Amino acid sequence: MTMDTNTSSVDSDAIESVTQALEFLNQNIQDYQLHKPVSFHEFLQLLNANPSRILRNIFQSFHDMIKSHVTEIENDIDRSAITRYDTGTLFMEGSDTPYFPDLLFTNRFMKQMDYLRHGNQQNRIYVFYGPHGCGKSTFLNNLLEKFEQYANTDEGLCYEVVWRLDVKTLKGREPSLMSLSSFEKLIQYIDSDSRDIKHIANQSPVEFEGPEPEFIEIPCLCHDNPFLVIPREQRRGVLDELIKNDEFKWKLFTEKQYEWVFKDEVCTVCTSIYQSLLERLGKPVKVFDMLYARPYYFNRRLGNGISVFNPGDRPLRRNVILNQMLQSRINALFRDSNVINYIYSSYAKIHNGIYALMDIKAHNVERMVELHNIISEGIHKVENVEERVEALFFALMNPEDKQNLKDFPSFEDRIQYIDIPYVLDVTTEVKIYLNIFGRHIERNFQPMVLENFARIIICTRIGKKSLALEEWIKDPKKYLNFCDESLILLLMEIFRGSIPKWLNDEDKKALDKKMMKKIIVESEEYGKKGLSGRDAIKLFDRFYSKFVKEDRHISMLDLCSFFNKLEEPVRQMIPQGFLSSLLRMYDYSILQQVKESLYYYNEDQIAKDIKNYISAVTNEIGSVVNCIFTKEEIHVTEAFLESIEIRLLSESADAARRQGMRLDVLKEYTGVALSHEIMIEGKNIVQTRLFKSLHERYVHNLKKRVLEPFMDNANFRRAIKDFDTEDFKAHDKRIKRDVTFLIDNLASKFDYSQQGANEICIYVIDNDLANKFKDN
Repeated sequence: MTMDTNTSSVDSDAIESVTQALEFLNQNIQDYQLHKPVSFHEFLQLLNANPSRILRNIFQSFHDMIKSHVTEIENDIDRSAITRYDTGTLFMEGSDTPYFPDLLFTNRFMKQMDYLRHGNQQNRIYVFYGPHGCGKSTFLNNLLEKFEQYANTDEGLCYEVVWRLDVKTLKGREPSLMSLSSFEKLIQYIDSDSRDIKHIANQSPVEFEGPEPEFIEIPCLCHDNPFLVIPREQRRGVLDELIKNDEFKWKLFTEKQYEWVFKDEVCTVCTSIYQSLLERLGKPVKVFDMLYARPYYFNRRLGNGISVFNPGDRPLRRNVILNQMLQSRINALFRDSNVINYIYSSYAKIHNGIYALMDIKAHNVERMVELHNIISEGIHKVENVEERVEALFFALMNPEDKQNLKDFPSFEDRIQYIDIPYVLDVTTEVKIYLNIFGRHIERNFQPMVLENFARIIICTRIGKKSLALEEWIKDPKKYLNFCDESLILLLMEIFRGSIPKWLNDEDKKALDKKMMKKIIVESEEYGKKGLSGRDAIKLFDRFYSKFVKEDRHISMLDLCSFFNKLEEPVRQMIPQGFLSSLLRMYDYSILQQVKESLYYYNEDQIAKDIKNYISAVTNEIGSVVNCIFTKEEIHVTEAFLESIEIRLLSESADAARRQGMRLDVLKEYTGVALSHEIMIEGKNIVQTRLFKSLHERYVHNLKKRVLEPFMDNANFRRAIKDFDTEDFKAHDKRIKRDVTFLIDNLASKFDYSQQGANEICIYVIDNDLANKFKDN
């Protein structure tokens, strides 16, 4: 008895849990509420409230989706040439397989997407064209997924026609027997006598079980906007009444992107229904009472609004779709099988939607060819019926597949190619590695080494000299500490939207809109060869697995060793001398970091020295004056001027060079700083071009010599190795202070870990980098 009681108790608890679970679902599942049809009257109210959202075709909806997911961000490079975009929401957020577009492709893509709102776009197919392993499939899948999500939200919602035919009203409007032919009278007689409803054109009978329905719902085959049911000649007047005079109304009535609102017609089925209802009911308002608008629900899996085909997907044997049950009901209601012919093809499902082909090969070649007439005319013939097909057509294509269209030269005019090359942006390439291998791998690299791996991969995709850069940079050798002679590293910086600070003023000025456009146009030839995305991932896996260690970070020497020992085919892809140039750039960069981290001169003192120097050069040698900026008394002597000039120039600067600097400072001060910047623009002396230039010189030369006391000091090297150990306490007090200051600054300014900072300092000392770049 006890067991039975417990069992009964368990069953009762289970029943209660199930009930609560079902109630939870009942309260929280609300998707069905979003898809309820609204009357045409309510639809016009929605149009009145938000016309720009209601009056959108697929091109405008897709454009709005892109704009809602992509934002512009500030850029070092002129906006007319290249723009930086944040595409994380579009291609990465919430995706199982994120896609990482580089800056160049993003600009090409966004340019084409902007065209979607500039006019009629149905006469073309967008082909994303690129080599194997560039991520085309991932790109398109993510793009379609985001559009499907967007289109099924309030922001992206579109409406389509659905007719709700009132059976009682229409049966009460049946034509009298006097006006019917003998054949029609016979059908009426059979129907009234036997209650059998049959197809006239040899179609099988349809039996209705239960009570006759109040309404027959007929959805639009082509997902047309309900507003298009209004006759074309009446639409402008209706919109003039509905929409207030504002900017959108002006665009609606004048811009080409909205021509479809006034020119397009609904599908043949909707046209037939409208005409038949108008004839029977006599008043348009009664016809519109049977017209409803429902949300256009996009579903790629069902092929509703988004149809995607892979090369292996076999075409339908017969591309004509019928709904016998609905056709029978329509025929029974209207008493004429020829009035409304409910017939359509699979293309109707993507009218006002998206049709995508994943690679133009195998069966997709047939599909591509079949699209020729559809794209050209926007019409597809289904038996005797013309079916309008206006959709956004996408396709992916590898270079070798282009020959599949060689027999259709006229098709080329209808294809808009958008190149998807291999990644040419260092930042993007690194993001790909971090996404695949995990962000935690960053801590196993010394700073810049991971980025340099990406630079080596990308150099194989550029690989040749740039004619635009040769025209721009006349003497590349002056940048050997920052770049290779072919300026591939400079291209990589531009391709990620950055103008390097190490370019001199003359070259920065020469990089005008015209020159930038030449570089961007030339970039379209890059990224078609070299190491693919898949190749890069495999190489990175080998490299990381080989050199990752728990007790040290992966270094630049590890990177050079790995690529120097690679098999011949890969090594040959790397331009000659590129690795040595990359190592030199790295060495120079980390030397500057160490100098910057050791530098702790008093900024107030530097500013005071420069102000006193400017004031002194405006007075005669031997004079005693009060500085107009610091109020300090200055004895203007050769010794005083020289003490500051050796910091502005160098200790080896001769008298002639120092005298030249005095004259230049005097000329700049009297001609520009004092007469214009201070007296007219109201600037403080520290804001003038002269002060900034002298300050930069002063700091540069101080940093240049900051390592000199430590380079030949064995105790300094040992102190770095001993840092944060018991042995460190035994070192000289000043050395401990300097080493602590250096390690802390490397961590705070350049994101080194303590271990990484130790390793990089030892690297700088052991490789004698201070002497290697002594004159720089």
